[in-house]
Amino acid sequence: MKKPSDFRGMTVDELRQEEANYRKELFNLNFQKVTGELENPMRIRQIRRDIARVLTVMNEKLREANNKSLQG
Repeated sequence: MKKPSDFRGMTVDELRQEEANYRKELFNLNFQKVTGELENPMRIRQIRRDIARVLTVMNEKLREANNKSLQG
């Protein structure tokens, strides 16, 4: 589990890639859950929260860039 500060050093493109990776992992975990092969059910919760963190930081960066473009 990463902290928001870990994501703040990334660019928006890197954050999009990170989100895609987390979503793939979430898909695989949900598939394992359905087939009964999931060993750690708490991992789904962790991944969902990491996705939310990535999206939050990405939105902060996009909002900040938008405000700068409107001011400048």
